[in-house]
Amino acid sequence: MLNCCIQVIGPQQFRKVQVSSKKMQKKIIFLPLLLVLAGCATAPPKQPNDICKIFEEKEDWYYDARDAQEKWGAPKHVLMSMMYQESSFRHDAAPPMEYFLGFIPIGRASSAYGYSQAKTMTWSDYIRETGNSGADRDDFEDAIDFMGWFVYKTHKVNGVSKWDAYAQYLNYHEGWGGYRRGTYKKKKWLMKVANKVKHRASRYGAQLKRCEDDLDKNWFERLFS
Repeated sequence: MLNCCIQVIGPQQFRKVQVSSKKMQKKIIFLPLLLVLAGCATAPPKQPNDICKIFEEKEDWYYDARDAQEKWGAPKHVLMSMMYQESSFRHDAAPPMEYFLGFIPIGRASSAYGYSQAKTMTWSDYIRETGNSGADRDDFEDAIDFMGWFVYKTHKVNGVSKWDAYAQYLNYHEGWGGYRRGTYKKKKWLMKVANKVKHRASRYGAQLKRCEDDLDKNWFERLFS
């Protein structure tokens, strides 16, 4: 014979159960919402060929790029063009996995990662020189600051203008020593890519002229503009 114990729940206890249930429902609803918001925060811009649309969609990116320009003297349109080329504005971009015998993973071609595709060693140099110890390669603010630092260093080391997107990208890809040795001259494909970066930077620069004044305004100023 099965013995059952039934406990009678009073009105006060019942209300507690209801409240607890509602709290649990809120948590269940809230967690997916957080995941959705996180996905929105890291998703690439919808119109990457128009820098005004990029900065209108991701307002924080404009302020981060502006800060990098003010700090390092590296033009926003040059930095954004280089970043687009490197990662298509994907926060977790990385080189493809390589395989042995076609199916055994043996690692990635390089340690490049994040928005800037900075390699681990170069990123460590940046952290050491700037003191930005909490910097992450998948954080846009840190990545654009890193690229500003690199453009600044390229100007100091190799005398390349910070506004010269073509030569800056060649330095970014080949390194300062490689650029001095002219390693890029044997890579026609790379020079074509650098030209793409140059033309995109020029287009971004022209686009910025039509929207930069509005982007510089705070929310209060925009109410009366």
